[in-house]
Amino acid sequence: MLIDDIKIKVKGGDGGKGAVAFSKVKMSLGPTGGAGGKGGSVYFEGVSDLSALNQFRFKKELSAGNGKNGKGKFIDGTDGKDLFLKVPVGTVIHNLSLKEDSEIISIGQRLLIVKGGKGGWGNFKFRSSTNTSPKEFGQGSLGQEYELRLELKMIADVGFVGLPNVGKSSLLNELTKAKSKVANYPFTTLSPNLGVYFELVLADIPGLIEGASLGKGLGIKFLRHIKRTKTLFHFISSESQDPLKDYKIIRKELEAYNKELLLKPEYVFLTKSDLLSEKDIKKKVALLKKTKREVLAVSIINEKSLKLIEGILREIIKQKSE
Repeated sequence: MLIDDIKIKVKGGDGGKGAVAFSKVKMSLGPTGGAGGKGGSVYFEGVSDLSALNQFRFKKELSAGNGKNGKGKFIDGTDGKDLFLKVPVGTVIHNLSLKEDSEIISIGQRLLIVKGGKGGWGNFKFRSSTNTSPKEFGQGSLGQEYELRLELKMIADVGFVGLPNVGKSSLLNELTKAKSKVANYPFTTLSPNLGVYFELVLADIPGLIEGASLGKGLGIKFLRHIKRTKTLFHFISSESQDPLKDYKIIRKELEAYNKELLLKPEYVFLTKSDLLSEKDIKKKVALLKKTKREVLAVSIINEKSLKLIEGILREIIKQKSE
């Protein structure tokens, strides 16, 4: 199960308190209390793993390390350990406490979300000409503590859409090093899968069905991930009795969810073309050309058709660089 919307509480580490200590060495008398260490901070880091938010399913309260207390002989307490939380690229971090939002938009990007507390001064820092033997010390400040809502809004260059069991995952595996689950039954893919083709991020969106925008099948849970996808690859199985109807079902659901999705560049692929005769394939391709889209018959076991898809991807890379 993919978690793409969850609330958690995060806390920075508390600062350590300063020490009260004095030197007992003759000719070196005076305060020697060290300062407390800083509390650890909480950072969020972007990763390509879309399931990274699953780590918060059962552990919803997280905190960085506390700073250690100062000691005598001018020894400062060690700083608390920072906490790095890995989240998928495209995660929006809603700070419900501050009413502020921030976003992870690239792999390796780090955001400081929660600051740790400052360490308290030891009595050495309180010395003065009028107070040569201070007994004052700082307690150290508390770390920040916030309630956050993490919402995944996936970012991809190309999104694979289509009814269940049309071969999206198989093609993703062929084009990239993704290891999506593949089987000959509907809803094999229960969460989006990512693959990388050179600098393009390809996303296999779980199979939609008629009524998905109303919550049927896998519902609108994954429709929102298509919103930030730049180009759509629309897959239709050559085994379909009415490929044009299949095409219209998906387009209708996209429109019902957000009409802007219909404005995205779209390529139509008739998949599993190795299962039909060349004559039948031509009929179905001709039917799909009524969509006024570029239509290609493809098969993962046909090297020539895979080269055609790679040609489209290279063109997208060229447009992206321009």
